[in-house]
Amino acid sequence: MSGRPAGLVLLDRDGVINEDSGEFIKSVREWRPIRGSVEAIAALHRAGLRVVVVTNQSGVGRGLYTEDVLLEIHAHMRSTIEEAGGTLAGIYYCPHLPDAGCECRKPRVGLLRQVERELECSLAGVPFVGDRLSDIEAADVVGARPILVRTGTGGLTERSLGGRAIEVFADLRSAARALVSEVAQ
Repeated sequence: MSGRPAGLVLLDRDGVINEDSGEFIKSVREWRPIRGSVEAIAALHRAGLRVVVVTNQSGVGRGLYTEDVLLEIHAHMRSTIEEAGGTLAGIYYCPHLPDAGCECRKPRVGLLRQVERELECSLAGVPFVGDRLSDIEAADVVGARPILVRTGTGGLTERSLGGRAIEVFADLRSAARALVSEVAQ
């Protein structure tokens, strides 16, 4: 693996890119982007950053939707992002139940190690934007830079951090604005 990859950003999906649901996102129709998130991904792409989505999708393991449906949702998400002028360098997901003991479900880092292998890079210092403690914990394990957004469950997560200082933004749009300005410097 090479050193720190120039221009890579990791994003959680539900609660960061699209509205989260306690009932799970079970169809393309239920996938609704958070205001400004698609444009934020396009802005990251235009700034020369590769954007990768890393997401837990236990609805597959729960039998709420099939892996084929999940792939349809992801194809729709990709096309929506492409229509806005962006692109995704990859989508990595864990379909397992929380108690399955797999290595790919965040906060475990199997998906992140897969990103490192497939993109031939280290994730050390790479921004990882999420809304849950599991995103922050996974980022910590691989040495990524955890960034919290207040959308989804981010507001609750922020209150649970205690005194820990990490970067916090209102939403993906504001986080992307900050990341793009770093690239421009």
